[in-house]
Amino acid sequence: MKKAVFICLLMLTFLSCEDTKEQKQAMLPTSSGNINNLQVVIEDDLWQGEVGETIRKHFAATVDGLPQEEPIFSINQLPPNSFEGFTQKNRIFIYVKKGEKKQFKPSIDYYAKPQNGIFISGNSNAELIELIEEKAEEMIQSFQKTEMKEKQRRMSLSLFDPKPVKDSLGVSFIAPSVYRIGKLTNNFAWLRKDIRSGDLNLLIYEMPLNHFENDSTRIQDIIKMRDSIGKTHIPGPVENSYMITEKAYSPYLFESEVNGKFAYQTKGTWEVYNFFMAGPFVNYIIRDEQNNRNLVVEGFTFAPSIDKRDYQFELEAIIQSFKFE
Repeated sequence: MKKAVFICLLMLTFLSCEDTKEQKQAMLPTSSGNINNLQVVIEDDLWQGEVGETIRKHFAATVDGLPQEEPIFSINQLPPNSFEGFTQKNRIFIYVKKGEKKQFKPSIDYYAKPQNGIFISGNSNAELIELIEEKAEEMIQSFQKTEMKEKQRRMSLSLFDPKPVKDSLGVSFIAPSVYRIGKLTNNFAWLRKDIRSGDLNLLIYEMPLNHFENDSTRIQDIIKMRDSIGKTHIPGPVENSYMITEKAYSPYLFESEVNGKFAYQTKGTWEVYNFFMAGPFVNYIIRDEQNNRNLVVEGFTFAPSIDKRDYQFELEAIIQSFKFE
C-alpha cells in the first residue's frame, strides 16, 4: 500500500513539473530584434580586449559576395548588469562570463520565444577565446538558421501567389506579396520587388542535369550560363546593354543544399554590359534528379549607395523555401 501511494505521489510530482514547464513556455514573451542583429552580453573590459576582438573577428566578418564590406551580424554589446527586461528578448544572443568553469551551452527559448541563445564561460581569457574559436562556425550557422526561419515567418504573413510559377516550372516557395512577375515563360521566371532606391530580383530557370559536372570548368560554366541568361532576359537601360557577371572578380563557389537537394551556391557581383550599374547576386544550381534537370534560382539586388546584406538575405530566405513537385 505504501509503495502504491509513493508511486502515485511520484507521478503527480512528475506531471506537476511537466505542467510547470509547459506553463513557463506559454508565458514567455515574444522575441524581438531586427534580422541578423546579434546581442553579445559581456563585461566591457572583456569586450574591449582580446575576447571581444575574437568575437568581432568571427561574427562581424565581412559577408562574401557583396560589393562593399558588411558584417555577417550587426552586433550590440551589453554588460551583464544591463541584461534584463526587454533586452533579454533579443532573438539571438551570446552570453560570455569569465570566472566559471569552461562551458559551452546552447539554449533555446530561455528568456523569450523563438530565441537562440548561447552561454559561454571560462576561468580565463584564454579559455573563453579557445571556446569561441572552436565553436564560432557552429554558432554562426545556428544563428543564421534561426534568422532564416524568422525571415520566412515574416514573409508568410502576406504571401505572393506562386501558382503561375508552379505551373510553369514545377516549384512552390514562400515570398512576400509585394513581389510581382516581371517575365514568365514555360522555362523562365523573373520576379521583382520595388524598394526605396532600386529593386530586388529573383530568376528561376532550368539547365541540363549534367551541365556542371566538370570540376575544372565549373565556375567558368556558371559565369557563361549567367551571362547568357542576362543577355537573353535581363536588358539594361540603354540599347545593347544587359546583365553580366562582373569581370574584375571571380565569384565565390560553395557546396550547399535546398530542402535536402544538393546545390552549388555562387556569390558575387553583377554588372551591366555597356552601362554603369552593378550589385550583388546569389545563385543556387539545385540538382533535381527527380525531374532530370538542374533548377537555377538566383537573387540579385540593385540598390546603389545603401547596404545590401539584408536584401540578399531576404532573397536567400525565399530560395531556401523552394519545394519541388
